[in-house]
Amino acid sequence: MSAVNETRKPTLTIGQLAKRAGLPTSTIRYYEAEGLLEPARRTDAGYRLYTPEAEQTLSFIQRAQRLGFSLRDVRALLEGLRARDLSDRRVIDIAEARFLALERQLTELLVQRHEMGLFLLDFRQQMAAQTGVSSALFDRLVDRVCNGLPDQSPDGTLAWLVEHTGCALAEPDAQQVLETLRGHHVHIWQRDDVYYILVVGHDPEVKAALETLTELEGGCTVHPAPELFGHKEGYLLAVRGPNAFIYARLFLTLEQDLFDTST
Repeated sequence: MSAVNETRKPTLTIGQLAKRAGLPTSTIRYYEAEGLLEPARRTDAGYRLYTPEAEQTLSFIQRAQRLGFSLRDVRALLEGLRARDLSDRRVIDIAEARFLALERQLTELLVQRHEMGLFLLDFRQQMAAQTGVSSALFDRLVDRVCNGLPDQSPDGTLAWLVEHTGCALAEPDAQQVLETLRGHHVHIWQRDDVYYILVVGHDPEVKAALETLTELEGGCTVHPAPELFGHKEGYLLAVRGPNAFIYARLFLTLEQDLFDTST
């Protein structure tokens, strides 16, 4: 049954709250034990009573967990929410850290999508060379996959990532170098914490631009300086560390112009 506290403010039993929130009572007790939720009071018999606002708190917790925030992070976010302080540095750091983690995961998928398209293109080319036979169904598949090759993320997101990490990529000298690399064909793959970026072709200007880029990034404290290697198909850039994904996203975006002009 529902209860009313001394000030006539309506309250809910744990069972009523669980039903309204669509959660088992054990989950509510767990959140309470973790310091995420507090009952408004208890009855003389010791039963928990919650205000209707507790349902909003439960919704906030569930939503934050779906986004991958840890319970420790959720606790800090709730404290910031209750303090009504959007300038809380701890809250900002937690939100930024989770956003970066999502961007890393997204980059891994974008790279795989990119390489899947190139793989199917090469497969079709080799099949045509060996058999001289084409397939409308396979062509349709290739077109569908390759139409999604460019990185569809907003330029603003990439700019924020570069600026946030403090990489030399944000400097004017680096931006000039990147213009030289724009529109060149690349292959990208990941092994452990290293992203490998193969810029296809042996254009001396591309080599010089990559060398300049590695020099500019030599003093970067965000990740180890990129390493440049010769490769039979072009120039291979190896970037290590948790923020190496930014390089992968960057080169996917730079390649965008190649697909824009070829469609």
